[in-house]
Amino acid sequence: MVDKKILDLATQIAGILEEKKAQDVRIFRVADRTVIADYFVIATGTSSTHVKALTDEVEFKLGEEGKYPTHSEGYDHAGWIVLDYDSILVHVFQKDSREFFKLEKLWADAEEIKSHMDAKKEGNGK
Repeated sequence: MVDKKILDLATQIAGILEEKKAQDVRIFRVADRTVIADYFVIATGTSSTHVKALTDEVEFKLGEEGKYPTHSEGYDHAGWIVLDYDSILVHVFQKDSREFFKLEKLWADAEEIKSHMDAKKEGNGK
């Protein structure tokens, strides 16, 4: 069963990342495949500075609403930063790290959810 609040938060996170110029933002529903999260939000930054800026923006915007990650990893090297929002894991990679770890391939059988920006593009015929 899909929890609409959690799905809405995942799409909100994807929107924040897209607005901050993250590349290839994707949302996967993994709830039926693992107990660690209901959704993965995966994105790519163009540099370690961009990866940090992307995750900082997610934390800032959600923090304004009183939502904070329970844990984060990767800030030391910024090749891959993970923010844990309990039911949502946000993975922000540099391009090389994303290609190396291939989370999309690992979770290929998970349902991919359209982000807010994807839905807008389809609605505009772009």
